[in-house]
Amino acid sequence: MINVNDFKTGVTINFNNSIYQVLEFQHVKPGKGPAFVRSKLKNLRTGAIIDHTFTAGIKLEKAHVEKRPMQFLYSTGDIYYFMNMDDYEQIELNKNIIGDKIVFLKENLEIEIISFEGEILEIILPDKIELKVVRTETATRGNTSSNAYKDASLETGLVAKVPLFIEQDEIIIVSTYDGKYVSRA
Repeated sequence: MINVNDFKTGVTINFNNSIYQVLEFQHVKPGKGPAFVRSKLKNLRTGAIIDHTFTAGIKLEKAHVEKRPMQFLYSTGDIYYFMNMDDYEQIELNKNIIGDKIVFLKENLEIEIISFEGEILEIILPDKIELKVVRTETATRGNTSSNAYKDASLETGLVAKVPLFIEQDEIIIVSTYDGKYVSRA
């Protein structure tokens, strides 16, 4: 059990028959009335983010989630194969569990898989990854009237806006948070 007064960012709880992770919290002690804790929670099963206010002092069941380092191996159709980095056990995940993170998966990428009582809840990608540019337009000198970016197709299928000086076959660093170009590798 965990008291809502002891919330910390990243703590996982059982709440309303779901597993939630605390993203933000704020203790509020108004002049009148009881204290409360305003929180932003992420449902680890659905990815939905909710705001919830708890009365101070309430105790909730703490959810013990397991984080395992895994390596992406390959995919066939809608099935993606990962290997546990500790014991070399392989697991397979349907693309529905991975969701929109699929465009960042490339062979040998190291990730973390979060599970609760054997149920896989989500995968955690590194903040930034290196990807190869497989196709991009050639830059035309002086053609910067609108902006200095062009589309580049990357090895995983992701299309990112890159500066005009980036050419085909270059390796670039991309943020997995928003899919944007960060720098050359």
